[in-house]
Amino acid sequence: MTTETSSELGRLIARRIALTGPIPLSDFMSEALGHPRLGYYRKALPVGAAGDFTTAPEISQMFGELLGAWFAERWLAMGSPARVQLVELGPGRGTLMADALRATRSVPGFHAALDLHLVEINDQLRALQEKALAAFKPAWHARFDDVPEGPMLLVANEFFDALPVRQFEKTARGWVERMVGLGDNGATLRLALAPGVTPFGSMLPDAAVGAQAELSEASRTLAAAIGARLRRHGGSALIVDYGREGALGASLQAVRDHRGAAILDAPGETDLSAHVDFTSLAEATGQPTFGPVGQGAFLLRLGIAERAATLKARATEAQRAAIDAAMARLIAPDQMGTLFRVLAVGDGRSAAPVGFSDAPSDLT
Repeated sequence: MTTETSSELGRLIARRIALTGPIPLSDFMSEALGHPRLGYYRKALPVGAAGDFTTAPEISQMFGELLGAWFAERWLAMGSPARVQLVELGPGRGTLMADALRATRSVPGFHAALDLHLVEINDQLRALQEKALAAFKPAWHARFDDVPEGPMLLVANEFFDALPVRQFEKTARGWVERMVGLGDNGATLRLALAPGVTPFGSMLPDAAVGAQAELSEASRTLAAAIGARLRRHGGSALIVDYGREGALGASLQAVRDHRGAAILDAPGETDLSAHVDFTSLAEATGQPTFGPVGQGAFLLRLGIAERAATLKARATEAQRAAIDAAMARLIAPDQMGTLFRVLAVGDGRSAAPVGFSDAPSDLT
């Protein structure tokens, strides 16, 4: 695959490769999404009709409301601590958190205990979050590590899928990493295999020649940090994303203007994401985990059907149809119900969370 470097950032990446040699796809993805000036998540307003994708909180208020109830239950299960860090990674427009907090305002003592922390690098989105959540006086951070220590309730909805991945191909020699290099003319980006076997081979499953796999070091590092925080201070984390169990397969994809695009095309102007390996995340936390379960099953267990019925009881006919359509989009197997999955991370001290089976599914 060869792609013209049709953006300023693409030309900068091509210059870097010309000077230092081919780079892993994970490095390309880091630059394309997070470059301080030209990265997609630094400058774009990616969520919603004007952006490149729509997330579950933007589809229906029910999503955030039910997650809010889940976190209120987790706070109670912790023994209702006087202070708790409520953390969201990649809060988008602030819609999920606004719905969650509205839905839990009647839980005695819950809001008074909350310190709201948002991990966000996009200034435009921070402004929208401030508007949506001003009453709760949020604090913003560029990295999870900057969030203050303490008991924690954390949500990451469609966050891990945007963390960089390495890609590999199984050859007769073993697993070899897929790299981003330059075309013959020195002005185009192309994918090619590294000349030697990768040192990451021990982390990849056995597979036939020609198989492909992905590994996200950034995801594992973040999951480990979240698990360590919960181990030290207690609490729960909820990870919602589209993904799978295991590393096999090449899922990295590009989207621009709600349509598919070439992975290497116009870096900085194109969204990149990959399926989340929930098995790897669960292992990396070092904590008891629950799930993953399909988003549809999780929301049904939390009561989305009952919540929809309540909303429809005081809605117009058009509004009732919209509520039904939104619920179907969130839970139907052929929409988000099974592709999107939910993983909970516990602290090893609190009771099992609702929405999952009673037994933890930790792989540690």
